This record gives sequence, C-alpha cells and structure tokens, in this order.
Amino acid sequence: MEAEAALQDEGTEDSWSLLSWLASCLMVFGGALPYVPQYQEIQRSNNSEGFSTRVCLVLLVANILRIFFWIGKQFELTLLLQSVVMILTMFAMLHLCCTVQNTNRVSTKQHRLSDLDIRYFWKWSAFEDYLLFCFGFTVLCAVVTLLLLDSAVFVETLGSLAVMFEAMLGLPQLLQNFENRSTKGMSVKMVMLWTAGDVFKTTYFVMNESPTQFAVCGSVQILIDVAILLQVLFYTPDTRAKLG
Repeated sequence: MEAEAALQDEGTEDSWSLLSWLASCLMVFGGALPYVPQYQEIQRSNNSEGFSTRVCLVLLVANILRIFFWIGKQFELTLLLQSVVMILTMFAMLHLCCTVQNTNRVSTKQHRLSDLDIRYFWKWSAFEDYLLFCFGFTVLCAVVTLLLLDSAVFVETLGSLAVMFEAMLGLPQLLQNFENRSTKGMSVKMVMLWTAGDVFKTTYFVMNESPTQFAVCGSVQILIDVAILLQVLFYTPDTRAKLG
C-alpha cells in the first residue's frame, strides 16, 4: 500500500511538473501569438495604417526595463525569456510596417531619427532608426542600472516603470481607433488573444506570487482590452446606425 501511495504521489508530482512546464512555455511564447494575425492582416492588405506602431514602442520600452529589473531582482526566468521573445516580435512587426509604408509612400521625403524632429518621433521611414533608438535606450538603462543597482528603491521603481508601460500596451491602439473612428485594419483576433493572454498571465502572476506590480499590470491591461473590444462593437456600421 505504501509503495502504491508513493507511486501515486510521484505520478501527481510529474503531472504538476508537466503542467507547470506547459504554463511556462505558454508564458514565454503566448505574448507573441496575438501579433501573428495582425502580421498576416498587414501582409494581406499591404496596409499598416490600422495598427498603431506605438504599441511596439510601449512593449519595447516595457520589456527592456523588465530585463534590467530582473538583473536587480531575480524573479522567474520565464518572465525574462518572455521579454526577449516579445522584443524580437516587436522588431518583426516594425520591420514589416516600415517595408509596407515605404512601398506605399507617394512622397520621396524620408523621416529619420537623425532629423531630431519630435513631430515624427516613432514615425521614422527606416527600420534601422528604430533599432538605433532601442540600442541607445538600452545603453542608457544599463549605465543607470550599473550605478544604482545597490539601491532597493531604484530596483523597485524600475519594476514599477516596466509594468506601468506594459499596462499601457493597448492604449495607443485604443487612441488610434478613437481618432480614426474606426477599427479597420486592426486585427480583432489580435485583441481577443490579448484579452485571453492577459487573463491567463494575471492568474499566473497571482498563483506564482510574482511581484505585485505584475498582477496590477495584468488587471489594467484586461480593462483596456475590453475597451478596445467595445470599440470594435461600437464602430461597426450597423451599431453606429442604430445609435444614430
């Protein structure tokens, strides 16, 4: 009987280990999945106007900050790997947007980072400018973190900034939809996957007792996701006609 109980306990532990491993894999790669349908939509329509590239800005800043937060406060390795995957995903989205925009551009005028024109911040024509900006931001963060790494207040502030930016993930898309009075060109599948992913990761943060900042971030993201889904409903022609 004792041997059977031991085997049963071992089997239960193996099952939990497998579930934990699957949850970790989903956390690492799940954040990138919502951008697959948006990437395909841009490729299909050859138009990137419905997607706000400022979403990429928010996520790049948030995940670069999160990496330095991890250096100061080692939390789950899963979340560090998630940041690396997300950064690569955002670069892929920016590369596609730049390619499509340059293909469709009528004017020969190019907007470059070196112009130092604030009106065209994050609206540059060349993908290399986005890489250069991120490299400069990373170097700045590295220097400041190196100088203040021993300060617990700085490390916690870094974490709070990282999750604050990440919490604002959907805000640029929400504002762009509001300005356009339309969600055309935006992948609804992307937003639905955002919502599902945010619910999952918020639950993951709570269950794994991750730093409080992460759970707060996830909750704010869910609220913004719901607001965007309401925009999809409201900006549908039939709905607008009924509301006058």
